[in-house]
Amino acid sequence: MKAAVRSSVLALGLAVATACGPRQVEVRTAPETTNPAQGSPGVQLTNNLSQAVNVYVVSTGGGELFLRQIPANTVEKVPVTGLATGSPVTFKAVTVDGSRTYQSRTAPLASTTFLWSVP
Repeated sequence: MKAAVRSSVLALGLAVATACGPRQVEVRTAPETTNPAQGSPGVQLTNNLSQAVNVYVVSTGGGELFLRQIPANTVEKVPVTGLATGSPVTFKAVTVDGSRTYQSRTAPLASTTFLWSVP
C-alpha cells in the first residue's frame, strides 16, 4: 500500500513541477489593416441618427456582408474587404432596433472612399 501512495505522490509532484516550469511563448502583432483613405475600398458613413446602425455592403449578386456597427452621431471610415474593386455595390444601414433601413445609390466599389450619410 505504501508503494502505491509513494508512486502517486511522486507522479503528482512531477506533474506540478512540469506545470510550473518555463513555457515557450510566441508573441506577434496583429496584421496591419489598411485605411480606406489610403487607397483601399471603403465607405465613410456619417450617422446622424440618435441610435447606432449596422452597416452592410450588398453586391449585385444579392450577397450581403456585415461591415460594422456605427454609433449614433458618429463619422467612421469602414474598409470593405472580400469584394473586387469595380464591383457594383450598395451600402445599407439598419438601425439597431431594426425599425429603419437606409440604402445608398448603387456605385462601383472604387479604390477611394465612398462618402455616405444617414439619414
